[in-house]
Amino acid sequence: MSVGHYENFPVASLLLPRALRGPVAVIYRFARTADDFADEGSDAPQARLEKLQGFRFELEGISSGRTSKTPLFAKLERIVREHGVPLQLFHDLLDAFSQDVVKNRYADFAEVLDYSRRSANPVGRLLLHLFDEHTPENCKLSDRICSALQIINFWQDIELDFRKDRIYLPQDEMRRFGVSEDQLRERRCDQHFQDLMRFQVERARGMMLEGAPLLRNLKGSFRLEISVTVQGGLRILDKLERAGYDMFRHRPVLRRLDWPLLFFRAL
Repeated sequence: MSVGHYENFPVASLLLPRALRGPVAVIYRFARTADDFADEGSDAPQARLEKLQGFRFELEGISSGRTSKTPLFAKLERIVREHGVPLQLFHDLLDAFSQDVVKNRYADFAEVLDYSRRSANPVGRLLLHLFDEHTPENCKLSDRICSALQIINFWQDIELDFRKDRIYLPQDEMRRFGVSEDQLRERRCDQHFQDLMRFQVERARGMMLEGAPLLRNLKGSFRLEISVTVQGGLRILDKLERAGYDMFRHRPVLRRLDWPLLFFRAL
């Protein structure tokens, strides 16, 4: 599992029970395809929104009992029926992807968290439903982990997002630390930017650690899967710190040699 662009979703991982690899892969395909509608290709914004609306229509069909002729949604319907997965979780993902089409600045951290609530938290809750571990406490802890992963992905990809004219750094915090959009354009990693990113990294790490007690409530391969995920996010933060918060020139990623360390820490 890596961090970023829905590869932070455990796609048919060998750590998952065989019976759940198929459902996880189908849910991943839904999320990845819808995310690509918002992000990839050269479609105009209206065309992107129309594609996402097509997915909403298919979800409404599941809700109303209308049989889908699309293989993806026929499989998704079976998963929803068999595991009691709330359709609202899929609608939340679509809402976040639609927001990416029309919104490219965030006034404060509350807005970033609200986006993460819909773009990332549903992924964790979907897994909890598949494993029948969706207690209120587990969902709350999962939300902290998933929001932290989303935010880590934002800080990992500041330059990549800026090329798409998106800035997820809260505007009020940029002003507080004296960082401008021109600085991002110039890829200037000065003391002001380092101070801003140190603040963001420490907050993201705190969120991840707040959610980590979820692991005590899980068992078996699911616990190991989520533990590796947590360690992967923390590893990205460690790399960002070691790079002096300069993701412009040293974008932190998980490499092959990182995996033994992640599994060791997870165990």
